[in-house]
Amino acid sequence: MNIRRSVAALSLCAALCAALGAAAAPAAVADDSPAGRSEGLYGAKDPKFDGVWRQSLALLAQDAVGVTPAKSAIDWLTGQSCADGGFAAYRADTSKACDPKKGEFTDATAAAVQALAAVGGRADTVEKGIGWLKRHQNDDGGWGMNPGGPSDANSTSAAIGAFAATGQDPAKLTAKGGKSPYDALLGLQLGCSAKADERGAFAYTADKGKPVANELATASAALAAQGKGFVFETVGKDGGAEPKPLRCAGGTDGAGSPKDAAEAALAHLSRVMSDTDMHLKSAMPGAKDQPDFGGTADAVVALAAGEHSATAGKPLQWLQGKDSGAAAWAKGDPGALAKLILAAHAAGASPRDFGGADLVQQLNATGPKPEAAAPGAESDGKNEKSEKKSDDGGIGGVWWTVGVCAIAGVGIGFLLSGRKRRQL
Repeated sequence: MNIRRSVAALSLCAALCAALGAAAAPAAVADDSPAGRSEGLYGAKDPKFDGVWRQSLALLAQDAVGVTPAKSAIDWLTGQSCADGGFAAYRADTSKACDPKKGEFTDATAAAVQALAAVGGRADTVEKGIGWLKRHQNDDGGWGMNPGGPSDANSTSAAIGAFAATGQDPAKLTAKGGKSPYDALLGLQLGCSAKADERGAFAYTADKGKPVANELATASAALAAQGKGFVFETVGKDGGAEPKPLRCAGGTDGAGSPKDAAEAALAHLSRVMSDTDMHLKSAMPGAKDQPDFGGTADAVVALAAGEHSATAGKPLQWLQGKDSGAAAWAKGDPGALAKLILAAHAAGASPRDFGGADLVQQLNATGPKPEAAAPGAESDGKNEKSEKKSDDGGIGGVWWTVGVCAIAGVGIGFLLSGRKRRQL
């Protein structure tokens, strides 16, 4: 599925919305559901640290498998946007202004942009989010967790995905000094001077001494170095080849191009997982020696994006196994369920039969009932839509986006896996 939107279409939609006086999305208010969650929000757990993040992933996962998210869910996410276009982790009271220095996050903003670009109809919020990311790009070309913070692999990767989701080439989004997001990202990759078993891995950040290999950062960077976001268009090529490790001949100490950097990162991930029964382990400081389901799902997505479907299938099979614990980890958690759905979708598996479980149905059950599905499908989203979406038509396409804006006048973290503030 292609979630990219042309800038021209976004601009047109924004203009139509403005001309017709489209109303802003309402603030989140408590409904009378048994779980007591805010209207439109997925998940019953406290959204303080991951409200925007899990909502964004949920919308992306639904859209990826052909489920039309509930309008209230899209409105909830849109309403979380701050006046300057950024997003906080969660705003309990959207009538209060955001703190632009520490209350807004790159990851939350980038995830929301990707989700709203995918579902369509919220071009103005998408453009404002993109503008926020551009204004807060660091001189080295990357992004930190908060505006002005040191660039890190996860935040930079999320931002790259947001630009890719809106049809913009991340390589052309240079900072004042001419540095691109890829300059910052590749600067965090461990080269030939590193230990043999760490070459090709990415560090989370380099602001405190020598970079240290981090598997979660590596999975995020491996996807972003390919110029892709959480959901991407597959090209259907043979995916039997193994990813190529970092080349260390000729006195070089790095990958060189983003494509080579991605391959080296994928080779590192594949090597690490082959030593642990095909999964990643938790990289959180002080964590027990236990599987990282979210990180493993991220690795599957990155491998699939690199057209290594055979390699991606191995950790995906582990996630689907009844003994892995992935199903129990994701139960009732919209962000976790979404990660597994996106992994299955990217690798060509069915998220509706994931080790015998229907992840899509489980995700739908954590929030408002989806909008009516395509003709012939059940209205609760149990069956995927039969028609294929495209850039120039269909639900979620550019013209649907324009149409929603046109009628509006008469009538929305990754923390990335492993980050404490938005851990899934």
